[in-house]
Amino acid sequence: MVPSVLRVSVPGFRNWFASTHLSKPLIAVALLLAYIGLEWVSFIHEHKGVPVTPWNPGLGVAFAVLVLRGPTYGLVLFVGVLIAEFFVLQTNLTAPIIVAMAAVISASFSAAAVVARRHLQIDVGLSHVRDVLVLVAVGAAAAAISDSLLTLLLLAADELSNGDLTKSTFPLFVGDIIGIAVMTPLLLRLSLPRLNFPAKILLSFIPELILYLFVIAFTLWMIVGSSSASHYKFLPLLFLPVVAASVRHGIDGSCVTLATTQLSLVAVLHKYGYGAGAFTEFQIVMLVLTTSGLIVGVVVSERQRADFHAREAEARLREMQADAASAARMNMVSGMTAALAHEINQPMTAARALARSVQEILRAPKPDAQRANRNLSTLVAQIDHAAAVVRRIREFLRRGPPQFAALEIKPILDDALVLVSPDAAANSISILLEVDDTLPTLFGDHVQLQQVLLNLIHNAMEAILESRRTDGSIRVSAHLSMDGATVEISVVDNGIGIPPTLPLFEPLSSSKKDGLGLGLSICASIIQAHGGRIRLQSGNAGWTEFRVWLPVQVQGGA
Repeated sequence: MVPSVLRVSVPGFRNWFASTHLSKPLIAVALLLAYIGLEWVSFIHEHKGVPVTPWNPGLGVAFAVLVLRGPTYGLVLFVGVLIAEFFVLQTNLTAPIIVAMAAVISASFSAAAVVARRHLQIDVGLSHVRDVLVLVAVGAAAAAISDSLLTLLLLAADELSNGDLTKSTFPLFVGDIIGIAVMTPLLLRLSLPRLNFPAKILLSFIPELILYLFVIAFTLWMIVGSSSASHYKFLPLLFLPVVAASVRHGIDGSCVTLATTQLSLVAVLHKYGYGAGAFTEFQIVMLVLTTSGLIVGVVVSERQRADFHAREAEARLREMQADAASAARMNMVSGMTAALAHEINQPMTAARALARSVQEILRAPKPDAQRANRNLSTLVAQIDHAAAVVRRIREFLRRGPPQFAALEIKPILDDALVLVSPDAAANSISILLEVDDTLPTLFGDHVQLQQVLLNLIHNAMEAILESRRTDGSIRVSAHLSMDGATVEISVVDNGIGIPPTLPLFEPLSSSKKDGLGLGLSICASIIQAHGGRIRLQSGNAGWTEFRVWLPVQVQGGA
C-alpha cells in the first residue's frame, strides 16, 4: 500500500535550465541531440533530393526551447539542421543551399519565438485559450514563411519546379505545424517550475491510461490494418480518447494524449509502409484533432482554475466573516464594559461585605451559627452570579468553528439579556422578554445565535439613545410561527427608526454615524448558515422591528 502522503515530484525543465552555470551548454547539447535524433526517427522520404516529411517533432522541441530561453538557441537549431542534412538525411542538395535552408529555418522560428514571448506576451504555461491560439498561429505563420522561403530558394536553384509544390511545400508545412502543435505545448507544460501529483492519483490514472491506449490502438488498427475501402471513416474515433483526457485532466491530459496518439500514428504508418501522400492526409486530420484537443483542454483547465480560485475565495470569505464576527463580538462587549464591570462589581462588593459579616459573627463570644450560614449562602449566591456573568462573556467571546447542536431558544435569550441588562439599566432603557413555553428544539450554534440577538438589542439601544427618549423600551419575543415550521424572534424598539432606502444587510452599509456596517451583514450570514432568514419588519420611528425566522429541527449548519 502506498501512503497517501507520498508524492511524486517531476522537476520542471526551467528549474533544470537554471540549476548550474553549465546549464546553457547542457541545454544546447541536449537540444542538438534531440533535434538530430528526432529528424532521423521522423524522416520518411525525399522528393527529388529534397528532404520532405509531414511530421517534424524536432522542430516542435526546438520551438519550445526558443520560446522558453530566447532566440540565442536559434544558433543551435541552425547547427542541428546542418548536421541533420549533411550526416543524417544525406540529401542531394549542395552545401550552399543547405546552409541557406538552415539559416531560413532558424531565423524564421527564432523571430516567431520573440514575437510570441515579447510582443504577444504568451504565457508559457498555456493557461488561457488565447495562449494556445497564439502559439499555434505564430507557429503556423513561422512555418508558412519558412517553407515559402525554402520553396523560393529551391525554385531559384532549379531543385524544384512549379509542379512539385503540392508534393513538397504543402507536406513540409503540415509536418512543421503538426510538430509544433504536438510537441511544443507538451514541453511548455513540462517547463513549469514543479508538477506534484499525489501517488494515489497517479496509480488511479494507470487504468485510465491503459484504456486510452487501447482505444487509440484499436482505432489505428481499424484505420490502417483494416482492408476495408472505407477505413478512413474511422479517423474521427481518435477524437474520443483525446477529448476524454482533455475533459478529465485539462491541458495536461490533452498534451499527453495528443503526443501518444501522434507517435502511435507515425509508428503504425511506418510499419504498414504508407507513403508521404497518405501520411499527409492523416496528418491533416491529426492537425485538426490537435488544435481541437488543445482548445478543449485549456478551456477545461481554465474552468478548473476558476473553480479552485472560487473555492479559495469562498474559504477566505468564510475566514474573514469569522474574524469579523469575532471582532464584532469584542466590539459589542467593549461598548458595554462599564455596565458589565458594574454588574460584576455589585455582587463582589456584597460578597466582601458578607464575608466580613461572617468574620464578625464568628469572633463574637457566642457566634450565631444560623446567621453566619445564611450570610455564607448569600455570599456564595453573589459569587455564583458574578461567575455566571464572566462565564457568559467568555463563551460569547470565544473563537473557533461553529458548534451546532440541539438547543432551546429561551436560554439563549436569557444569556443575551444578562449581558445587555446592565448597559440598558445604566441608560434607563427597559427590556421586556416574552417567550412561549412550548417552543420546539432548534439545531444551531448557541454563541452565533446569541451574537445575532445581542447585535439586534444593542442596535435597538443605540437607536433609543439617538432619539433622546426618556421612556426607552425594547421588547424581545419568541413564538412558534402559524405553520409550526419556524420559530419567530422579534426585537422591537421605540427609537429613532431606520431610513427605508438603506441596504441594511449589505457590508459597509450603516445608518450610524461611526458604524462600519458589518453587524447586520454578519447577522444575515449567521442566520442564512442556520437555514433561516432575517428582515426589517418595520423601520418606523417609535416602532422599529427586526424579525428572525429559524427552522425547527434542521440538521446541518455552517
